[in-house]
Amino acid sequence: MFRLMLSQAKKHPSLIPLFIFIGAGGSGAALYIMRLAMFNPDVCWDKKNNPEPWNKLAPTDQYKFYSVNVDYSKLKKDRPDF
Repeated sequence: MFRLMLSQAKKHPSLIPLFIFIGAGGSGAALYIMRLAMFNPDVCWDKKNNPEPWNKLAPTDQYKFYSVNVDYSKLKKDRPDF
C-alpha cells in the first residue's frame, strides 16, 4: 500500500499535498480519540479501584477540550459528596 502511494506520488507530484493533508487529518483524529479515551471522566478503565471517576472531579477541573468564556478556577461546588 505504501509502495503504491509512493509510486503514484512520483508519477503525479500534485498528489503529495493530498497525502499530507489526509495523513495529518487521520493522525489528528486518532490523537483526539486517544485523548478522549484517556482523560474523559465518563470513561472508566478500572472498575475495581475507581468505579465512578466522575465523582472525584473537582469543580475547578477542566475536562473539556476547549471552553469559551468559562474560568474554571472561580467555579463553586454545586453537587453533594457521595
